[in-house]
Amino acid sequence: MKHLPTRANARGSTFTVADFLEAGRQRLRLTLIAGGDRLDRIIHEPIVNRPGLALTGFYEHFAWGRVQLIGNSEVAYLKSLDRQTRLTRIKEMIDRKAFLFVFTNGFKPSPADVEFADKLGAVLISTPFKTRVFANLAAFVLGSLSAPTATIYGTMVEVAGVGVLIEGDPGLGKSETALGLVKRGWALVADDLTCIRKDVGNNALYGSACDSTAGFMEIRGIGIVHIPSMFGVNAVRQEKRIQLVVTFKRMDEIRGEIDRVGQRRRFRTILGVDVPNIVIPVSEGRDLVNLVETAVQQQKLTFVGHNPVEELSLRLRRRADECAQSRISNRKG
Repeated sequence: MKHLPTRANARGSTFTVADFLEAGRQRLRLTLIAGGDRLDRIIHEPIVNRPGLALTGFYEHFAWGRVQLIGNSEVAYLKSLDRQTRLTRIKEMIDRKAFLFVFTNGFKPSPADVEFADKLGAVLISTPFKTRVFANLAAFVLGSLSAPTATIYGTMVEVAGVGVLIEGDPGLGKSETALGLVKRGWALVADDLTCIRKDVGNNALYGSACDSTAGFMEIRGIGIVHIPSMFGVNAVRQEKRIQLVVTFKRMDEIRGEIDRVGQRRRFRTILGVDVPNIVIPVSEGRDLVNLVETAVQQQKLTFVGHNPVEELSLRLRRRADECAQSRISNRKG
């Protein structure tokens, strides 16, 4: 499998305040209050922190690298302080490297407080969401921004609810197979290039199309086709978990290496995650659409613990035992 250079690696991506604003502008309804000239600063920890104890002057274990969340409780406490004490507490947090503050419930500090924090180098943002709601939504946005990612040569489809990444050398029929699956009622995720992100918490991979090519396919001899226009919007998925990697290889490349009974399980490791892998030999006349569809159904049975090799082996042993018992009975008779 060929990898394209990306800004990410298996340890995760770094991102800036500008990235956070862009990713959360609509979903989090973020409004920049101050610090527009500091949007290139890096957010070191992709998580929110409510600085309750820090506002009281206790800074041991202060999570300065996180997004500082200022909700109703924090606002009420700051308002209870006299102006000099309030400004001192704000300065002490910023002096300890905290710089990104998000005010929930649509609250915006007074112009004097904004000017004070701005001069100290802070970035102030406001959102109309309640604190609890914003924290939940922000966790997803921050997690997506910081997730390890990769861009891979391969076509991805959803078949029977399973995300399938089809890889192989050019000219082996990856796009044509995906098109055949779409015509059978399944859905396209990405053609030719698949963008992959890792959900670190669940140790799972999710694939999607690059923004510029989402919904489009290139079919040799036909050209560029737009899948939603031809088959409807339900024929495309924005993102899908990768649960199976199907590798196309020419028959002469793996002659003698084919596992005819499927006893040996294979895995592809992407961004440190092992994904079940099936190698399908490609030769003239093989129905790749049918084979991929069958591979998915087989994998779904594996997910629930069904093992056809063990079942067949058990049946053969039982049959052999029955034949042996029959021969013994015939001898005694």
